[in-house]
Amino acid sequence: MAKIDKVFFTGTTHTTVNDDPSTQRGELGVVDIKLSAPGGGNYEFIAVESHPTAEQLFAGAWSACYVAALRITASLRKVTLPADASVDVQVDLGQTGPGWFLGATFSVRLPGLAQEVAEAIVHSAHQICSYSKAVSGNIEVAVTVITN
Repeated sequence: MAKIDKVFFTGTTHTTVNDDPSTQRGELGVVDIKLSAPGGGNYEFIAVESHPTAEQLFAGAWSACYVAALRITASLRKVTLPADASVDVQVDLGQTGPGWFLGATFSVRLPGLAQEVAEAIVHSAHQICSYSKAVSGNIEVAVTVITN
C-alpha cells in the first residue's frame, strides 16, 4: 500500500444522523442527498457542490455506510451514541511516482464518550462497514477519534 506523495483531488463530507426535518439545507448551487444503509437510518449529505467529484461521492457513500456501522457497533456494546455524533471523511486522489492512489482520512466525533470506548467503537465499525472492508489493505486510511 503506497502513501500518496502529491494530492490532485480531494472529496470531503460531513455526515450526521439527521432526525430533524428542520435542519438547514444546502443553498443555491448545491444539492442535498439522502443516503441510507441496511438496517435503516436517514443520513444526510448536505450542501454538496452541484457537480461533485467522484472522490466526494465515494466519501459520502462511505460515510453513510460507516455511520450505520457505528450504530451497530455501539448497539452491540450497549452504548448509546451521542445525538451530535458525526463523521468527516476526506478521500484524496493522488500520485506516487507513476502510480495513482486513493487515501482516506476519518475524523469521528463522539462527544461525551470515554476515549477508549469511542476508539473501540470507531475501529470495530471499520470491521462491519462494507466500504471499509472493500478498501482494507488497498488504500491508506487514517482515523482520528474526538470525544470532546
